[in-house]
Amino acid sequence: MKQFIVLLLFLVQYHTYSQDHFLTEKPPVFQNCDSISIHKMQACFDENVFNLIYKNFKVPEQISKQNYKGEVVVLFEVDTTGQFKVMYTDALYNELKDEAKRVFSLFPQVKPATYNGRNTYKQYTIGIKIPLVNQAVTTKDLSVVNAISKQEALAKQEFDSVTTSLKVFEDKAFDSQLNIQFTHSDYARFDRQMNLVGTNSHTASKPFVYEEVSKYYDFKAEKKTLEKEAETWAGKKLWNEHLVQLQGKDYWFTIDPILDLQTGTDADADFNSTFNNTRGVLVQGGLGKKLNFYASIFESQGRFADYVNRYAESLKAFGPDPAIIPGRGIAKRFKDDAYDYPVAEAYLSYAPSKFFNVQFGHGKNFIGDGYRSLLLSDVASPHPFLKLNTKFWKIKYTNTWMWLKDVRPEAVADKAFLTKYMANHYLSWNVSKKLNIGLFESVLWTNSNDRGFDVNYLNPIIFYRAIEFETGQGAGNALLGASAKYKWNDHVNLYSQFILDEFSLGDVKGGEKSWKNKFGYQLGVKYFNAFKIDNLMLQFEYNRVRPYTYSHNTIVLNYAHNNQSMAHLWGANFSEAILIGRYRYKRWFADAKLIFGTRGLDFNNDTDNFNYGGDIFRTEADRPFNTGIEVGQGIKTKTFNGNIQAGYLINSATNLKIFTDITVRNFNPDATTDTTFKNNTVWFNFGVRTDLFNWYFDF
Repeated sequence: MKQFIVLLLFLVQYHTYSQDHFLTEKPPVFQNCDSISIHKMQACFDENVFNLIYKNFKVPEQISKQNYKGEVVVLFEVDTTGQFKVMYTDALYNELKDEAKRVFSLFPQVKPATYNGRNTYKQYTIGIKIPLVNQAVTTKDLSVVNAISKQEALAKQEFDSVTTSLKVFEDKAFDSQLNIQFTHSDYARFDRQMNLVGTNSHTASKPFVYEEVSKYYDFKAEKKTLEKEAETWAGKKLWNEHLVQLQGKDYWFTIDPILDLQTGTDADADFNSTFNNTRGVLVQGGLGKKLNFYASIFESQGRFADYVNRYAESLKAFGPDPAIIPGRGIAKRFKDDAYDYPVAEAYLSYAPSKFFNVQFGHGKNFIGDGYRSLLLSDVASPHPFLKLNTKFWKIKYTNTWMWLKDVRPEAVADKAFLTKYMANHYLSWNVSKKLNIGLFESVLWTNSNDRGFDVNYLNPIIFYRAIEFETGQGAGNALLGASAKYKWNDHVNLYSQFILDEFSLGDVKGGEKSWKNKFGYQLGVKYFNAFKIDNLMLQFEYNRVRPYTYSHNTIVLNYAHNNQSMAHLWGANFSEAILIGRYRYKRWFADAKLIFGTRGLDFNNDTDNFNYGGDIFRTEADRPFNTGIEVGQGIKTKTFNGNIQAGYLINSATNLKIFTDITVRNFNPDATTDTTFKNNTVWFNFGVRTDLFNWYFDF
C-alpha cells in the first residue's frame, strides 16, 4: 500500500510539473495564431511554416526534369527577436539547399518564443518532401530534445555548418591587412588617386596594405570591370578567379600556382639563348578582420643575359655556390651554364587597432616615392623583418627591424654566414594638403663581442645616433635621411630624398670636397594622366650619390645584405637620370624606361688597387686621397639602359601576365680591366609571369 501511495504522489507531481512547464513555455507566434489557445500554438506555428514553404518553394527546373524524389532537411532557428535563421541544410543537390535558404529569408518576423515570460530562441528541424505536395508537416523542436541528444545532433552538423558558407567567394583581400604585392608597374594604377590634393595618404613606406589603399582606389570596381564572361570552371579559373578560394564567416584563404616561364635571346652572348623556369605556390588569407597571412615558395632555374650572369657571379657568397641572383638569393649550378635558385617569402600582418599594423616575416621593404630609393630599397634578397606602422592624425611612423647576412668569405665563421642587424625609423608628416615631409634614421650593427640583437634599438622612438654614442661609436653605422613631396596639383607631384652617411662642415667651407662628405640626393617628378590621356603616367628622376656613401671602415657594417646594397643597386659614386612611361588600358599594359648614368669604378689591378668609393664592400682606408673627391672618380663609366615591355593581364586575381620585352644596354668605361670592359647588349624576352616583385636588371 505504501508503495502505491508513493507512486501515486510521484505521478501527480510529474503531471503537475509537465503542465506547468508547458504553460510557462510558449512557441513562436505568427500573427494569425495570436488569439488561439496556447495548447494549439505549436500546431499553428507548424502549419504557417509549411504554408510559407509550399507557397514559395520552387524546385529548380533541371531537378524537376529528372523526376527527382527526395527530401530537404532544414535546421532553423527563431531568435529572441522573432527572426528566422537557417542554421543548416541537407539535400542531394546544392540547388535545393540554396532554394530552402531563399525561402526562409522570405519569412516574416514573428513574436519570439517565451519561457517564464522572457523571450528565448527556438531551434527546429523540418523535412520538405520533393516533389512538393500539400502534406502534413510537423517541425521537430530541438529545444525539448534531451541535452545529450541535442549536443550530439549539433556536433554531427558541425563539419557541414562550417562548409555551408563557402559557395560564394567574396574579395575580402581588398579590405584586409595583406600587402599589395609591390611592383612599380602595378602601383602606378593607384598612384594618382593616393596623391590627389587634400588626401591624408602616406605613400613612401611600401608595400601598402589593401585596407589603406582601398580608401582611395576601388579594387572591387576594377575587378568587376576587368572580369571576363566565363561559364566553365576552367574559364573562370583562367581569367577571373584563384585556383582554390575558400571562406567562412570569419576566415578565408586562397591557393594559387606561381609561374615565371620566360625564353629569350641575348644577341651579343656566346650562348645566345636565355630562359627562366619558375614554379611555385602562393597561399594567402585571413582569420577575422585583423589577422592576415601570406606565404610563397619559388623553385627556379634560369640563365639570363650575359651581363646579368656576370654580375650574379660577382656577388658570389662563401662556399661552392657560384652566384647570387640579384634580388632573389644564393644560387647553385644548374647544368653547365645556368642557375638553380629557390626562394621563399612569408609574413603575418596584424592590426590590433585602427592605429597600428604589425608585420613579421621574410621579405623586402621600400621607402620612397621614386623608382629608386636612397633610404631603403628592395634590390637585395629577401630577409627576416619586423615592421610596425603607426598612423594617426597627419602622421605615419614606420619602424623596421631586419636580420641581414654578410656572406663574404672574410666574414664567415665556422662555415656560417655572419648575421648583422638593421633598425630604421621613418616619420611621414603631411604638413599641408600639398606638402609631405619625411625624416629617416637607420643603424646597422653586428654580433661582435656576443652583442646579438641589441635591445637598445627596439625602442621605437629614440635617436639612433644617441644609442651609437652610448654603446660605442665603432659599434654601429648610423645614417640619417629626409624626404619631401609636393603635390603641385592632381596631376603633377614632385618628390625628393636626401641621405647623409657622414658630413664635415669644415671641409665644405674649405671647398676641398672631403671624402668625409658622404651623402646623396634624389629629385623626381610624376605626371599623371599625362596630356589628358587616362592611365598614362610619365616620370623623371635624378639620383646622385657621392663616393664612399653607405660604406664603412668596418666592412661588415656597410649598408648591404647578401653582397647587395640595401639602397641603390649601383652602390655609390654615381649620378643617374631616369625617364619612365607607364600606360594601362583594361587588361593591356606597356612600360618604357630609359636610364642614363655615370659611374666611378675601381681599377683593381697591381698598379692601382685604390678604393674610389663606388664599391661599398671595400674599406674607406684604401682611398687614394682625402680631398678633391668627385662623383665618377676612378674608371669613369657611362651607362645606358633602355627597356620596353608590353603585355596582357591574363588573371586579375593572381596577377598572371603574358609579356614581351626588349632591353638595350650600353656599358662604356674609359679604361679596360679584366672585370670592367665595354659591353653592348640587346636582350629580347618573352614569357608568362605571376607578377609579384620587382626585377632590377638595370645595373
